[in-house]
Amino acid sequence: MAKIRVLVNGAKGKMGTETIKAVRQESDLELVGQTDIGDNLAQKIKETKAEVVVDFTQPSSALANVKAILSGKAHAVIGTTGLTDKDLSKIEDLCVKNNVNCLVAPNFAIGAILMMKFSAEAIKHLPNAEIIELHHEQKKDAPSGTAIKTAQLMGKEVPIHSVRLPGLVAHQEVIFGGLGQTLTIRHDTINRESFMPGVVMAIRKVKKIKGLIYGLEKIL
Repeated sequence: MAKIRVLVNGAKGKMGTETIKAVRQESDLELVGQTDIGDNLAQKIKETKAEVVVDFTQPSSALANVKAILSGKAHAVIGTTGLTDKDLSKIEDLCVKNNVNCLVAPNFAIGAILMMKFSAEAIKHLPNAEIIELHHEQKKDAPSGTAIKTAQLMGKEVPIHSVRLPGLVAHQEVIFGGLGQTLTIRHDTINRESFMPGVVMAIRKVKKIKGLIYGLEKIL
């Protein structure tokens, strides 16, 4: 069986480095390219004949990167957060135009997806809730994509509090308050390896989905 040809964009970053390691460990995946700031992404896609491009870059360049990937007729797995609803609408149009698919996931950790799912269930019974998300000090966007997605799944305006401090990786808790009780649903990312099973699953499945999908839970 032919291997899936994978290019990693943002290869020098922490998530990009982990993704490269993970791709190399899988027998059905082939790492055909690595790009970062200053590289011509569109040209590299063409040169390597990449089928799937994984993007872990910066919010400021996310949309331009997605455009280059989809216009290059490659499928996209996007872990970069900060994309707006307007951006997602443009991406959806590009998928249709180029007959390729795109999976945008605010979080690739399976535990984080379960945290969101459980929170969406809990809000039905405990309607008063707030979200606290904590990340390392270099994270550019606040609130995080995971917190925004969690609030969307909970189906109402939920206050979100953001913390950015050295020593943190990625953490989120959803606190529910009721009469004489509280419930806390929390997920902690200890290291970035936790994201890799989700990233690998997305690489394998993105060719089979149709158009744009937002959220890893859609392919679980």
